[in-house]
Amino acid sequence: MKLFRAALLATALALPLSSVAAIASTPADALVVAQNIDDIVALDPAQAYEFTSGELNTNVYDRLVGYEAEDTTVLAPGLATEWTADDAAKTITFTLRDAKFASGNPVRPEDVAFSFSRVIKLNLTPAFILAQLGWTADNIDSMVTIDGNTVTVKYEGDFSSAFVLNVLASRPASIVDEVLVMANETDGDMGNAWLNTHSAGSGPFVMSDYRPAEIVRLTANENYFRGAPAMKSVIIRHVAEAATQQLLLTSGDVDIAKNLTPEQISGLSTDAIKVETYPQAAVHFLSFNQKEESLTPPAVWEAARYLVDYDGMTQSFLKGQMEVHQAFWPKGFPGSYDETPYTYDVEKAKQILADAGVQTPIDVTLDVINATPFTDMAQSLQATFSEAGINFDILPGTGAQVITKYRERTHQGMLLYWGPDFMDPHSNAKAFAYNSDNSDDNYTATTTWRNAWAVPDELNKAVTAALAEPDQAKRNQMYMDIQKQAQEDSPIVIMFQAALTIAMANNVEGYVNGATSDFVYYRLVTK
Repeated sequence: MKLFRAALLATALALPLSSVAAIASTPADALVVAQNIDDIVALDPAQAYEFTSGELNTNVYDRLVGYEAEDTTVLAPGLATEWTADDAAKTITFTLRDAKFASGNPVRPEDVAFSFSRVIKLNLTPAFILAQLGWTADNIDSMVTIDGNTVTVKYEGDFSSAFVLNVLASRPASIVDEVLVMANETDGDMGNAWLNTHSAGSGPFVMSDYRPAEIVRLTANENYFRGAPAMKSVIIRHVAEAATQQLLLTSGDVDIAKNLTPEQISGLSTDAIKVETYPQAAVHFLSFNQKEESLTPPAVWEAARYLVDYDGMTQSFLKGQMEVHQAFWPKGFPGSYDETPYTYDVEKAKQILADAGVQTPIDVTLDVINATPFTDMAQSLQATFSEAGINFDILPGTGAQVITKYRERTHQGMLLYWGPDFMDPHSNAKAFAYNSDNSDDNYTATTTWRNAWAVPDELNKAVTAALAEPDQAKRNQMYMDIQKQAQEDSPIVIMFQAALTIAMANNVEGYVNGATSDFVYYRLVTK
């Protein structure tokens, strides 16, 4: 008990007095979160590209459309009440709702045009997401136009309006208050410096205080069009040490601890705390380079799917970090295919190889990042694959070394992970199920090209067709069919999806944590 009290006192003394006061208790209308937030580089939605930045952007800004807290799998109206798509003309016209920014300024079509133009003209890290629509600094003013209470978005490219809507649901498409932002412009930066320490949105919260690597304070936006959230404030404390987060949670000084280790999670014994697990976007896979003749038989790919000890890993060293997922688009996103037909079955794998006349043993070098849990996963694969005569020689390296080798197509086997840049299934379909030019000089940042897999024309055409399909429900089904086909017949074996385990006080309800940091919502929280 003395050690416990001493640790709490040391934690308190290390913090500014204002922060100590903020976390001394957790009132019914305040949510206090312990989290490592030192990844923040920028908060301006035209620049923000870090995990914590995405979480904060989601809670202070709205977009025309988006995946909301009530159901993160359905594209819903945001600042736009409705929209009309013309795929032939490659335009979408949005009708804006009657809404106000937190400042009290009305949300105008001019704010939408300004927000999109600002991202393209500043051309900071996430600008490429909107630039996919054919937008440039030279043409943006003609690609986004206004008429009364509507905004018309034009786009260029061989894709449908369904794809465009997902792009416009992404972080850099957040709508900012032009009047407030430009009132804080410095040296032609379009308010960039100011927006990295303040907010100018219409979302459920306002960023009322930000001190890097110390604290973020969000205050309820009374002007929010869906109604002000129950939590009048959300205080996110920067607590880098997981042990300190655990201490603060168990002592009742914070409501949520976001970065506890699996061991700490399993050690929580108090009835006052609950643990929730949320699927994340990254998928982890094993792949075989098709430049290696011994790895080209489809029977090797099929057998491999039965040589992964999925449950053994997720119930031991991966517990709380990953869950079994065997398709390239993550669970929790529209269009995901969540069937897991493969289980660890050595005898079945042996029979598949024997029936196809595949000669064993097969010796394969397996490149892996030299860090946990990757090395543990590699050792598990080495043990189980050897049972069927596929022998892995593990080659650990730094992340840079492993990825460089992968990009050069000089590996044999590869253990890696992949995450989407924005919420559209094409982001991963192109990576895992499309490769129309397998030549060495056609470098493509996809798992298919990097594994030298010349994707069958039928599958390439299916990916192209899904990208162009305007009907979102039909499009989602097309991507599910593509995933099923790639799951059954590909040299890329999807094994797991990352998971995030968060501990919180039992009285916290309504916290939503989707598959990426852009899908963390505080507005439904009650205590």
